[in-house]
Amino acid sequence: MTVDDPVARLRAAGCVLAEEEARLIADAAGDDAGVHESLLRRRLAGEPLEVVLGWAQFAGLRIPAAAGVFVPRRRTELVARLAAALSPPGGTVVDLCSGTGAIAAAVAHARPDLEVTAAEIDPAAVALASRTLAPFGASCMVSDMDGALGHLAGRVDAVTACPPYVPTAQIPLMPREARDHEPRLALDGGPDGTALQREVLAASSRLLRAGGVVILETSEALAPLTLAAAAHAGFAAGIERDEDLGAVVVVARRA
Repeated sequence: MTVDDPVARLRAAGCVLAEEEARLIADAAGDDAGVHESLLRRRLAGEPLEVVLGWAQFAGLRIPAAAGVFVPRRRTELVARLAAALSPPGGTVVDLCSGTGAIAAAVAHARPDLEVTAAEIDPAAVALASRTLAPFGASCMVSDMDGALGHLAGRVDAVTACPPYVPTAQIPLMPREARDHEPRLALDGGPDGTALQREVLAASSRLLRAGGVVILETSEALAPLTLAAAAHAGFAAGIERDEDLGAVVVVARRA
């Protein structure tokens, strides 16, 4: 390799999957050497690869990604998969803290019979998610949790959410592409990581019909606290895992 080799440059910058990243950047740039160098420098500066490319791979879909909006992680595919499996025919699903709309898009794609609504407090994320969801017949609205979803109270079969759950003190320990290039609002879960999870559970109590479920991403370390929060909110809860994805999800059912 020469010092100008994109793989060598990416590897020197700490990119573990340097070969794959170099290939994706080259594909995105096509034959334009100037664009290629620009994209490469953005990645070397620490921008998330998905933002550099303009899309993230999620549940077999290409989800548009943009600067300033949380990048969906592959582990979150378990949330979407469980929602598609647990929702009744013709049911209603609400995705809270939706970010790019990845969960909502994956659920709507897998289950066209469902009514899928995404909600997100950040208008920039809502604009991005709305464009993503339109081809799937789903929608996204600006809402602080269920604040704008009163019309769905007591009618929802499944609530999905990947709220921020990194304890505040641990944010400086995150990879720089997250801590420096993703909005703090999408990372900070409060002192113990459960602040937004508790808000999702409270909103779910208002949204869900009897027997409905909330499917909530968490971490292995945080899972006991998430389970306790679900029990405190009146849900019967258990844990689902996907070892291949490194995913941990709490599924909590309303009585």
